[in-house]
Amino acid sequence: MPKKKVAKRATHKVTLTKRAQPQLNALDKKTLELIDSTAERVQASILRRTLPELKFPVRSLANVKYDTKKGYFELGRGRKARALSVNTVKNFAQTLRLMAISKDMVADGDFATKREAYYVSKNWGDCKFNEQTESDTVMDDIEALAALEGLSREQLRYYPEDHGGSLAGELVVIDRDSETGGEVRIDCTGMGSGAYQIPHSVEHLKFETNAKFILAIETGGMFSRLNAHKFWKNANCILVSMQGVPSRATRRFIRRLADDKKIPVYCFVDCDPYGIGNIYRTLKVGSGNAAHINRFFCVPQAQYLGVTPQDIIDFKLEDATHKLQAVDIKRAKDALKNDPFFKAHKPWIKAINQMLKMGVRAEQQALAKWGLNFVIEEYLPKKLRNRKGFLP
Repeated sequence: MPKKKVAKRATHKVTLTKRAQPQLNALDKKTLELIDSTAERVQASILRRTLPELKFPVRSLANVKYDTKKGYFELGRGRKARALSVNTVKNFAQTLRLMAISKDMVADGDFATKREAYYVSKNWGDCKFNEQTESDTVMDDIEALAALEGLSREQLRYYPEDHGGSLAGELVVIDRDSETGGEVRIDCTGMGSGAYQIPHSVEHLKFETNAKFILAIETGGMFSRLNAHKFWKNANCILVSMQGVPSRATRRFIRRLADDKKIPVYCFVDCDPYGIGNIYRTLKVGSGNAAHINRFFCVPQAQYLGVTPQDIIDFKLEDATHKLQAVDIKRAKDALKNDPFFKAHKPWIKAINQMLKMGVRAEQQALAKWGLNFVIEEYLPKKLRNRKGFLP
């Protein structure tokens, strides 16, 4: 019998796009030096037959200070030490392994998401992370250590899963092609009905703009309305959607753009304790848990455009409000009692007390009571004519 012909299975070879050979900048070199020096200290301790230790800043609101001149929460002097012992050997090893991976990524021009960093450990044997919360905690400690040298987690090449917010308006973003290293110019006025997405890392970006200000907006819906009607064109501004509490990339992008082009930043969020105490406060001065990186990821020049408790009265929104819930009241009182930023600014103490006395909160969309485009035709123009009245 003749032999049957066996069809050959087609194979498809996937070729990875070759990335441009990275050129190490000053921060890259500083990152490598930090990792090398940390490893050398550990090795020196071992050779001396003494237990090595790593010291990290304490990340909490109790270990921050607020100077109105600097404009952000600064890290205090509190430190915690992690010495090598029977109980800490796994965590100690995980810390050094993540730092070693960081060194390779900087040298190769690569990166890893926080989720990928968790899965990479699965071939570390007994040293692997069991949950991502473990790898996130170790990564935060490494970043706190690096922050003492002026470095952030992005410089260590570990990126969060979430991207930055959306952006539209009078701005050209100058990026680079990862394959050729060549310049890529992105005109944010030509995105059609869409918007430019802020990338994970923004340190390499350059900007061209004649915009008069940046308007940072809490909700995606309000951003979409302003973008659809090209509010940025008539007001000659740049719109940024923060999408709730702004991501690290969004905060860093706004900070770099505002610093580079010397333009003001106005914040437009809901009039409630969360919008004021979490979204706006985080954008402007940072947070206690992230005190080690606030100097990079906050925007001290930001001002609060609205919505304010007084806006509820001035724009007759009383019947478009919602009653403050117990969690809202607690958050507002905590801000007045414990938050260094609000305690340092009398206008904010007055505004929060006014909100508590009124007992209500108002969303940005409440302005639609007077028409879908009232915010564009009346509210924002009126507010922008009185910029000296913005809350700090």
